[in-house]
Amino acid sequence: MANRHLSRTIAMQTLFVWDFNNQKKDIKEIVQENFSNFAPDFDDGGFVEELVSGVFNNIKAIDDYIRKYAPEWPIDQITIIDRNVLRLGVYELVFSEKMPPKVAINEAIEVAKNFGGDSSGKFINGVLGSIYNNMSEEEKAKKEIVSPKVKKENDLEKDENDSHKKNKQNNQ
Repeated sequence: MANRHLSRTIAMQTLFVWDFNNQKKDIKEIVQENFSNFAPDFDDGGFVEELVSGVFNNIKAIDDYIRKYAPEWPIDQITIIDRNVLRLGVYELVFSEKMPPKVAINEAIEVAKNFGGDSSGKFINGVLGSIYNNMSEEEKAKKEIVSPKVKKENDLEKDENDSHKKNKQNNQ
């Protein structure tokens, strides 16, 4: 599993626990518990903290995007997993300056497929794709420009994901 994918998984699990506990449990404590339980020796350079705090600090605006682009699905009726995968995806797509939009969308879809229901990937793709399609061309272009370090990390992650998909297809 690619490092950033693992980080997104830990971030989603953290948001899931936080949301499941009615957003009352200390989110930083949940992050530490998840690292201890799922990746005790994993050093992600603070990426999980960045994702979780980014969602936490922008939760109202993120949920407003979800309400706007999934109007048939009230926030509290979206499954906890899908809701928090969407929150991560919206954060990376709209608020983060470090992630190209297509990477943000693809990663959210992969996390949804791994943890959500049968239609989770399609649902996440539909909502995030609609948000992306409604971004201005200027905004899309700006988000495609990332620092060389982040670009290298994203390229490595894409290569690892492509390799994982090929291995999965070969094993079927």
